[in-house]
Amino acid sequence: MESTSTPRISATLMDSYIGQNVIIVGKVVQLRGDTAFLEADGQVQANLNRDCHLMVGNGAQIIGKVNPDLTIKVLNAIDLGNNVDLQLCQNVVECTHQFKEIFVYSDQGGMN
Repeated sequence: MESTSTPRISATLMDSYIGQNVIIVGKVVQLRGDTAFLEADGQVQANLNRDCHLMVGNGAQIIGKVNPDLTIKVLNAIDLGNNVDLQLCQNVVECTHQFKEIFVYSDQGGMN
């Protein structure tokens, strides 16, 4: 069985994950039609689907695929409200990349 993962990233890491599914947590700074702009250690442009209901000023968790133009095709979006510690979220991103061996799933279906 092949292992799969959905890494937590920020805007600064997007170019390393083109074509892959990722998780980004950030603050919604603008909504324009079916596009949301999030602040997640840089700006992220997320192309929303019909099921997304985000609010400007709130935190949001985006699960989606990184496009070659460094936008995100959203598969799932969750509004996290206005009481999100975005610095803590960024610290989690940094930890998961600094200590990858702790956060990688094995081929046997469990965490290493």
